[in-house]
Amino acid sequence: MDVPTLGDLLDVVGDSALRLRAAPAGLAVPVAEVLLYDAGAPLPAAPGGLLLAVGVRASAAGAVVRAAARAGMAGVVVRGADGPVGEAETHGVALLSLEGDMPWHEAHLLLVSAVGAGAGPGEFTGPGTGPAAGGGRGQRRAGAPGPAIATAVGGATAVEDPRQRLLAYSTVAGQALDEDRRQGILGRQVPASAENTEQYRVMFAADHPVRLPALGKGDLPRLAMPVRAGGETLGSIWVVDGGMLAADAEETLAQGASTAALLLLRARAARELARHHNSDLLRRLLEGTAEAATAAPRLGIDGALRVAAFALDAAADLPDAERTALRLLDVVRLQCEARYGRHACVLVDGVVYALLPAPEAPGGTGPEPRRRPHEQRHRALAEDIVRRAGRALRIPVRAALGAVVPGVSAVTASRADADLVLRVLDEQLPVASVDEVRPRVTLLRLTQLMGERRELNEGAWRRVMAYDEAHGTEYARTLICFLDAGCDMAGAARLLAVHPNTCRYRLRQARQHVGIDLDDPDERLVLWLQLRALAGLTGASS
Repeated sequence: MDVPTLGDLLDVVGDSALRLRAAPAGLAVPVAEVLLYDAGAPLPAAPGGLLLAVGVRASAAGAVVRAAARAGMAGVVVRGADGPVGEAETHGVALLSLEGDMPWHEAHLLLVSAVGAGAGPGEFTGPGTGPAAGGGRGQRRAGAPGPAIATAVGGATAVEDPRQRLLAYSTVAGQALDEDRRQGILGRQVPASAENTEQYRVMFAADHPVRLPALGKGDLPRLAMPVRAGGETLGSIWVVDGGMLAADAEETLAQGASTAALLLLRARAARELARHHNSDLLRRLLEGTAEAATAAPRLGIDGALRVAAFALDAAADLPDAERTALRLLDVVRLQCEARYGRHACVLVDGVVYALLPAPEAPGGTGPEPRRRPHEQRHRALAEDIVRRAGRALRIPVRAALGAVVPGVSAVTASRADADLVLRVLDEQLPVASVDEVRPRVTLLRLTQLMGERRELNEGAWRRVMAYDEAHGTEYARTLICFLDAGCDMAGAARLLAVHPNTCRYRLRQARQHVGIDLDDPDERLVLWLQLRALAGLTGASS
């Protein structure tokens, strides 16, 4: 993994946690690790280090800045806005301030994770000799399980997360590897099999190292142990038994599990931080404030896609709507990640948005088939989430699919579609794509536009509504039924449940008292549209 720069760090953490006060050497300065200031000990030489000035008033941090410069550090973080900017600029050290009331230990974890965020599975190495496994360069000084465990136990060692993804592994000369381990290293994932599943069940049920037999011809036995912290299962540590395990291998592995727990906690923190950053980037992308060209690769998006929007039933009476929406976000994120891997989802104003790839979508503008493979997958995913979330939250959930667009540059249009679809969904139609409800969303959009423009919401419909209110008549209802029926008197009478003569009489009176011209097709069209859109009348609901 490349060492992140100061600019990268600020992008990941965001200005809500960290504010840049001075950067005399620019934002391209590499940040290799994060250190805590200890007033009782001299600063070590730490090129690329970021020093947290714990226990030092910002206004009195000039000496710390000078010491950091002598140690070759990249920057100093103080609490408060009155830090020594002049000293920092003079000595070429970046100065940053911690925002809000975030505790120093949380800031330390956040920054360490930010420095290491994005690291993939790595080779176990000793302190200072390479990237810490799964944690990036920011954790080198904390030490890695490294060759020490593999050498002491006597077998090739690997650390996995609970989903059997390989976070780190050792390569010590002379230690045996089998095909399963090689495939796991190459694919960053333990090969799936029924036998493997059973071994994981046995291992996770134990609270001590367990010996597991070889699964097949050419495979080797394993010594394995779950890794836990505070009763929570974080992952597991596995040792290949090539026949050379030490006599005290089980005891050594049990001791090494605590070190592996630190690795797994850091890896999880890095993933959570990356997820938070992706969510913030997706939010800005949906709002149209992020640069699409740079957002796409950072979110892992390539090609056609659509926005899916998920929301709780607006009619539901929720005592804790915000917390329930966060639980909905968890459900959506879990299901999307299960199908598409790393995935950016975000909660905005009570709506959960997710980007769904549509690789089969054409780039041209020709006619499209009625249902493409990605349409089926997206619809199945949305229905599954609505079903699962509804059961888990005990509240109806709606799902809207915006139009498929060619790339992230048009994602705001797909989001606008999804928002409109959400507004026309109901108990009878909890899931829909914009193409399935195009007439309804078009009418909804026209309603919005007409309501915003005076010249579009004036006309005969207002006189009809006012006359009905003043005289207790039903001219508006009669007119909308007549127009919905295609100007067929018998059809209008059926919608009104009256005799055709009654319908004919009402229309004649409406012409006389309100002054409408039903012989003019343009006036009929405008009147119908205004009564439908602005007055919300329909013959079917009358």
